[in-house]
Amino acid sequence: MRLSGQGYICSAGESFDSVALSVYGDEMYAADLLCANPELGGKMNFEGGEILRLPVVETMQEDDGTEVAPVTAPWKRA
Repeated sequence: MRLSGQGYICSAGESFDSVALSVYGDEMYAADLLCANPELGGKMNFEGGEILRLPVVETMQEDDGTEVAPVTAPWKRA
């Protein structure tokens, strides 16, 4: 997994799902965030102030340039 080098400062009440939706536009990337931040894996909701490492996620593009979410391997599907 490649990390983007950027961090995300969580607000109170956020979760991996909500951060994935905010940052990547899709909750399916919550698992990628969790893998990049295993020390926070036991938290359902953040207290606020936690800094998440943001992984680089790959996207594919249609012929017209529209982004398409990549196909996730079956063992990574939530």
